[in-house]
Amino acid sequence: MDEFVLARVLHVLGVVLWIGGVAMVTTVLLPAVAKMKSAEERVEFFEHIESRFATQARFTTLLVGLSGFYMVHILDGWNRFAELHFWWMHAMVFVWGIFTLMLFVLEPWVLHKWFKTRALNKPEQTFVLIQRLHWFLLSISLVTVAGAVAGSHGWVLFGKW
Repeated sequence: MDEFVLARVLHVLGVVLWIGGVAMVTTVLLPAVAKMKSAEERVEFFEHIESRFATQARFTTLLVGLSGFYMVHILDGWNRFAELHFWWMHAMVFVWGIFTLMLFVLEPWVLHKWFKTRALNKPEQTFVLIQRLHWFLLSISLVTVAGAVAGSHGWVLFGKW
C-alpha cells in the first residue's frame, strides 16, 4: 500500500495548494484589487496574478484528479458513488469537475477575453461578479474538504457506514 499512501499524500498536498490558493485569491487578492483606483490597473494586476495562479491550479487539479481516481481504483471504491452517505465523494468529483472545466476550457477559451472586455467597460460590476463567483467556489470547496476529511474518518451524515 505504499503507492496508496503516496497517492494520498500527493492528493492532500494538491488540495492544500489548490484550495489554499483559491482562498488567498478570494480573501486577499480580490479585495486588494477592488481598492485600486483605475480599472486598467485592476485588470492588469488581476490578470497578471491570476494567470500565474492558474498555472499552479491547473497542475494541482491534475494531480488531485489523477491521485483521487487512482485511490478509488486501488480501493475498488466505485460503489461508494451509489451510496448517499458517501456524498463527499460526489462533492469531490463535482468540485474537481467545475475547476477543471473552468481552468482548462472556459478560462483560456472564453472567460479571459470576456473578463478583459467586461472589466474595462463595467469594472465595478465585473469585480463584484468575480468576487461572488470566487466566494461560491471557495465555499463549496471548503464544505467538500470538511466532508471528505470527516467522511474518510468514518463520520457520516446520512445512514451508516
